[in-house]
Amino acid sequence: MAPAVPTAMERPHFIGIGGAGMSGIAKILARRGAAVAGSDAKESPVAGALRELGATVHIGHAAGHLADDASCVVVSSAIRADNPELVRAAELSVPVVHRSDALASLMTGLRAIAVAGTHGKTTTTSMLAVALGALGLDPSYAIGGDLAGPGSNAHHGDGDIFVAEADESDRSFQKYAPEVAIVLNVELDHHANYASMDEIYESFEIFAGRIVPGGTLVIAADQPGAVELTSRLRERTELRIVTYGESEGADVRVQRVTPNGLTSEVAVVLDGRPLTFTVSVPGRHYAHNAVAALAAGAALGIPVDELATALGAYTGVGRRLQLKGEAGGVQVIDSYAHHPTEMTADLEAMRAAAADSRLLVVFQPHLFSRTQELGTEMGQALALADASLVLDIYPAREDPVPGVTSELIITAARAAGADVTPAHAMREVPETVAGMAKPGDLVLTMGAGDVTDLGPLILDRLSDPARPSS
Repeated sequence: MAPAVPTAMERPHFIGIGGAGMSGIAKILARRGAAVAGSDAKESPVAGALRELGATVHIGHAAGHLADDASCVVVSSAIRADNPELVRAAELSVPVVHRSDALASLMTGLRAIAVAGTHGKTTTTSMLAVALGALGLDPSYAIGGDLAGPGSNAHHGDGDIFVAEADESDRSFQKYAPEVAIVLNVELDHHANYASMDEIYESFEIFAGRIVPGGTLVIAADQPGAVELTSRLRERTELRIVTYGESEGADVRVQRVTPNGLTSEVAVVLDGRPLTFTVSVPGRHYAHNAVAALAAGAALGIPVDELATALGAYTGVGRRLQLKGEAGGVQVIDSYAHHPTEMTADLEAMRAAAADSRLLVVFQPHLFSRTQELGTEMGQALALADASLVLDIYPAREDPVPGVTSELIITAARAAGADVTPAHAMREVPETVAGMAKPGDLVLTMGAGDVTDLGPLILDRLSDPARPSS
């Protein structure tokens, strides 16, 4: 049985309630009986789902949306200080709670698994949530994306396990105190908040230090940043460290990843025992995510044979190589990848899945700061595609940076031998892609912004009987 709603969270008001992280917390609180309210910039299916749970959701931001009796206002790091509801909260002396503190309060009294890393958090958290659910353990979970199965980013379960995606971008993952933590990789990203790798390592060390005494850290053995973090943590005797990967010294050794279309077969050795299981998503990196999930479940005492089989029930999460559909013999797939490492991993997975067919990519850079720091590497990653369209930068929470445009990526991509075309008008992209694509091709929309909206439009254009055959 999940703990009761904390007093401070009995009547919460969420600013930006439709966001992936915020909406998940709001859903769990509503399921636990809290009187949830909030606002978001625009109407969405998420807003509708929250209303079905009894939440009050306002569209747009206005001081009057905040009820006088709100017990707290929940914000993420993306909410600006001049937001009228935040200003009104100060006038009413309503406590302001960061999203991470709200999530931490929901984990209290439960066996928490926190999944961290620069990439792969959403997928690995989802794998655990689906597998534990398939075993009848009914975990609670909060994820930064919608599961392909349950169709939700959050769930209030009756079991004693809580699986949470732990976000390092604003250091908020330092608020959690898990029994088991996963660190998938450690790389420099979120340049507005971290100036160097030393700052990144320090942040992850603090996160690892929050694991409860006697708890377990599951960490990658192959990724250089994770290896460095492991070396920094080895002297902490209160912490059990379990490494996983293909490296010879890994505690959970990945022996083989065999691709099979859009699935993979994974062979591992865990506690001296060989084990083979299927992962129903393509790509070596997703196979490694599944092994991390397997090691974390084992640390909680879940029988690994049962857990390995249950991991095969995972069929994906929204925007993580999600098949949007097929039209005219062309499959359209959506990827959230926006960091060069993620881009390379997803492009390699799709390159393998495409076999002898072509891979066409529509890429939308995310954030001016990230493009300024990593634009060259983004362009180099696009060389893995047969042809790419590169959209203008999606700004999200940032203001433009002089001289930083998609041209940085395009120049680097062409220098790496890529076939790249700028695409400044999104409305023209479906027609352009339909003119490029041939039966058998794979089209990948890629990025963390609204490029995801193009998938259905591309499919519509591909299915138009008046479309000229390529």
